[in-house]
Amino acid sequence: MKTKAVRLHGVNDLRLEEIELPAIKDDEILARIVSDSVCMSTYKAAQQGAAHKRVPNNVAEKPVIVGHEFCGEIVEVGAKWADKFKAGQKFSIQPALNYKGTWDAPGYSFEYIGGDSQYVIIPSCVMEMNCLLDYSNEAFFYGSVAEPMSCIIGTFHAMYHTKQGSYVHDMGIVEGGNMAILAGVGPMGIGAIDYAIHCDRRPSLLVVTDIDEARLKRAASIYTVEDAAANGVKLVYVNTATTENAEEYIMSLTDNKGFDDVMVFAPVRPVVEMGDRLLGKDGCLNFFAGPSNTAFSAEFNFYNVHYASTHVVGTSGGNTDDMIEALDMMGKGKLNTASMITHIGGLNCVVDTVLNLPKIPGGKKLVYSNIDFPLTAIADLEALADKCDICKGLYEICQRHNMLWSAEAEKYLLANAKPI
Repeated sequence: MKTKAVRLHGVNDLRLEEIELPAIKDDEILARIVSDSVCMSTYKAAQQGAAHKRVPNNVAEKPVIVGHEFCGEIVEVGAKWADKFKAGQKFSIQPALNYKGTWDAPGYSFEYIGGDSQYVIIPSCVMEMNCLLDYSNEAFFYGSVAEPMSCIIGTFHAMYHTKQGSYVHDMGIVEGGNMAILAGVGPMGIGAIDYAIHCDRRPSLLVVTDIDEARLKRAASIYTVEDAAANGVKLVYVNTATTENAEEYIMSLTDNKGFDDVMVFAPVRPVVEMGDRLLGKDGCLNFFAGPSNTAFSAEFNFYNVHYASTHVVGTSGGNTDDMIEALDMMGKGKLNTASMITHIGGLNCVVDTVLNLPKIPGGKKLVYSNIDFPLTAIADLEALADKCDICKGLYEICQRHNMLWSAEAEKYLLANAKPI
């Protein structure tokens, strides 16, 4: 069958093409993609081409379909998996397969599976690694942002601490401790705020910093200090660009004891180094933001490493358990990951969106893979309402949801947008 898909051919060479999908084998599954959220990792893959860890060396000869944060419906099931999956079943996917020690992942490494396609063939390795996950939420977009949310959850689980005199690592953030999220109101930082406030293991103090006042205000309007307080968390937003002696002020919030857990959400040397200085005894710094620069480095105080047991950890992606936790929490209404989404569009806008992603402000760009619709900021829907009937309808819906994306908005867009 034919499908339209965005494929990577090499460095900065993304193309929206119509390709032929072969008939599925007995150990494969045919699926229709509904939604995919665009990740900065896809931009990095496009920038690096075959040099990227997950992109095959022969990508020029066998292009790969991009997009790894996707959700959809199963169309046909090969005989091997007929007892576990069925046609019409909704699914989400954990792309970090860890299959036989390789970096292979949907959206980076395969000819016939990626989120930026109308239809895909899910290879056997996905099912073998239990990475094809049943999905029951009425809105598909939650299944797309479950993957980035699983990365955030994995970050929290990867933090570790020790008691003096013990060599046993106590995994996770310090419950009731001091936590800072630096450069923390981008899409992933916002997800981390949500999780920190609503998970079962919460800090007592959560400080969120950034230098973008508009994004800080948006985050504060979604995750309010009142909501945090109701969950036992003192939440403080700090603009480090405008706050006088910002670092001293942030430290004063801990009575100058420092922070147990610091997460850095931007690959910026001064931010990393401030995170190091904010650490208290046995403090753990998680460098979450993956840099494009392979030589990226920053100073770390090794006096404190030796005498205060400060330490650093890095995470890149979550695992299947993290993904299941994300889906479970969203299904129970504990996480509102719609806050991560600031733009919506169709398959036609993927190439330009990916290649220009760092220049496009806002959070997650959500793509619906079977429609033709320009990349549109949710914040711009009101201004576009007089020129675009669909935008007018979406604006009226989003108004009812605190200007956040919703299941109602998704259904309306899919029902009214032009098929691609």
